[in-house]
Amino acid sequence: MRIVRFIKKNIVFCIALIAAVVTCFLVPPDAQYLTYFDWKTLVCLFLTLAVVCALRNIKFFTILARALVRITGNLRSLFLMLNCITFIGSMIIANDMALITFLPLGYFALSTTGKEKYMAYLFILQNISANLGGMLTPFGNPQNLYLYSYFNIPTGEFCSIMLPPFLLAISLLAIACLFVKPHKLNIDEAFPEKLNIRRTVLYLVLFTLSILIVFNVVPMLLGLVLIPIVLLIADKESLLMVDYPLLATFFFFFIFAGNLSRIEIINEFFSYLLEKDTLLVSILCCQGISNVPTAILLSRFTTDYHSLLLGVNIGGTGTLIASLASLITFSEYKILYPNQSKKYFVMFTVINLIFLVVMTVVAKLFLV
Repeated sequence: MRIVRFIKKNIVFCIALIAAVVTCFLVPPDAQYLTYFDWKTLVCLFLTLAVVCALRNIKFFTILARALVRITGNLRSLFLMLNCITFIGSMIIANDMALITFLPLGYFALSTTGKEKYMAYLFILQNISANLGGMLTPFGNPQNLYLYSYFNIPTGEFCSIMLPPFLLAISLLAIACLFVKPHKLNIDEAFPEKLNIRRTVLYLVLFTLSILIVFNVVPMLLGLVLIPIVLLIADKESLLMVDYPLLATFFFFFIFAGNLSRIEIINEFFSYLLEKDTLLVSILCCQGISNVPTAILLSRFTTDYHSLLLGVNIGGTGTLIASLASLITFSEYKILYPNQSKKYFVMFTVINLIFLVVMTVVAKLFLV
């Protein structure tokens, strides 16, 4: 049962492992394997996740988010606020961590105000907010961090590419929230949590350090030594809480993608497709294997990082497996409402497809 639960929880990791092993038979391991890995992506992702876990342990994000929620006066404003928090949070702490942090807040807000019938809609919008909010920054989504590092994209160019779809995503989410009626709310429950100022300052300094590594301001090796040592002393639990299956997923997909790029017929096939339409191919690929593996795989066959960036971010909407973060949301909802998973799945698919189609059409007409 433990094995089954692990597989269900880490399905993409298991697929990555199997894919890597299978391709190892087609391309036997050799010295060239060492060139497959983008070590900076793996290091930066590990450090960022570790510091975020430390901040979550002192309830930094929960306290901040609850303070913001208390200023809302009605249900529509609450939806806007929660999605804004999740949207901005994914820019800073990555989409999956934003959902882990802020989905419970959404549940708390609706359950304490007697509006649980809106829970599925809120979770779905928060999921979309997390997937699309992180697109603006190189560290907002794992696939962004990888592509930013792999292609050495200038920071200014990266932001200019992603700003238009980012603004479109904000507009679509705001419109989606307008469908919620502005019922009056009264959230009076006191929150006993107190912010640990010392640890907050320490962890924010470490977080800033990890971001500076992304932008090549601080040497990677310095951060790799300093940040884990500080966390080991201040909060060793945070190092244990890191999403290691996510890191391993990257590791195995590096092997998978690297091996495929060395198989001539596969190389020619993907190169041909991407020459025709990198944007659409990457979006469609996301629907089947999710956006992180798509970014790693297709980066080996194209230099059109502009279209690939747009594709793997927009492609995070759509099917339930288009983004790793979507599986987190679905799992959380199933735990809370085990008898409503089918209803959630249908609603999720319809809403996500609307976002996917609108953003794809706009990107195709105006952004590439």
